[in-house]
Amino acid sequence: MYNTGYDGFLGTRASLMLDVVLLAMFAVIPLLFWSIWLVKCRRNFTLHRRVQLLLGAALLVVVALFEVDVRVYGWTHRAADSRYYGSLVRPVLYVHLLFAISTTVLWILVTVRALRRFAKPPVPGDHSASHRRLGWIASIDMLLTAITGCLFYYLAFVC
Repeated sequence: MYNTGYDGFLGTRASLMLDVVLLAMFAVIPLLFWSIWLVKCRRNFTLHRRVQLLLGAALLVVVALFEVDVRVYGWTHRAADSRYYGSLVRPVLYVHLLFAISTTVLWILVTVRALRRFAKPPVPGDHSASHRRLGWIASIDMLLTAITGCLFYYLAFVC
């Protein structure tokens, strides 16, 4: 008998951390786009900065705990009963990982560049156009990460 980690709370075959990450995406995406709205429509650069840093820190912690869970306990034994395990689960996971990895790289890049190049408190400057362009790319990438992650969760742990 092997240790399977902690069972989730959503009533699926997923682990606790898979459930936490799934729900985190449902919180992160609206907060991400609210933060963009803050800066675009309300010109509240300081609150935008705070929300983005908070989201980045929260995601860092959740994803780190999730990675430990997956590395220690695995996930395939939980997904093996899915009717899509032999067909769609892995291809969807690979597409998800493509978005998840690129999102991580972009999020770090956008954040580090913003912290280095914007004044404190933040105001528009020479870096604004680049930040806006990379920020939108990172945000769309995050949305695609969430969509593909939800699809993977459904195919692997619900079906």
